Amino acid sequence: MKKGILFVFFTCLSIALIGQVHEVGAFIGGTNYVGDIGRTNYIYPNTPAGALIYKLNWNPRIALRATYSYLPIEGNDVNADTDFKINRGLKFSNTIHELAIGMEYNFYEYDLSSDDKSSTPYILLELAAFNYKSPLIETSPNQYLFTNKTSYSIPFGIGYKSKLYRALAFAIEAKFRYTFEDDLDYSTSRIPSLDFGTNGKDWYMFTGVSLVYTFGRPACYTNGL
Repeated sequence: MKKGILFVFFTCLSIALIGQVHEVGAFIGGTNYVGDIGRTNYIYPNTPAGALIYKLNWNPRIALRATYSYLPIEGNDVNADTDFKINRGLKFSNTIHELAIGMEYNFYEYDLSSDDKSSTPYILLELAAFNYKSPLIETSPNQYLFTNKTSYSIPFGIGYKSKLYRALAFAIEAKFRYTFEDDLDYSTSRIPSLDFGTNGKDWYMFTGVSLVYTFGRPACYTNGL
């Protein structure tokens, strides 16, 4: 009986997935961060970055998506807008590896098989886990031992997507990540020589363009989640 139920469940799931439109693609652009070092502009991409994307178009308004992102970040007080930071002269670089799952909500119905529903602005809501390098201890003056640290962020974004040619589409997107960490720039109260920041949490952003290939059976959408 259990085997029969599982067989029916996975058969229905397979049919549902085949009956939807899938998208796979790549995202290229730039990252920037806002924290204790350097600029405080929320959209100022200054480091090349990239991502791989998978989407399931659940219905013309909603697309479910999963993304892996490679996001180098850096900051330099030379580029800051305050004399205090400029005179302080700190700088850093770090690399974020992020996995995110979430949902795109389209402002207009989006269906590449239709001639009049092939572009729309959208908002992006996700849950994200990310890994980065964090200082662990000071082994000698100004020499530090680092460790890989995993945390979570509250991500959201905005974008615009449109059909490019046949099964190809593109999107322009800006994503904002509020983290629960203050050491993306290595600032930490655990190590006195690196305690140069505030209690504010760090942000990182990713802005750029994606190119995706669409496949699967069009139409036959579900009415909702």
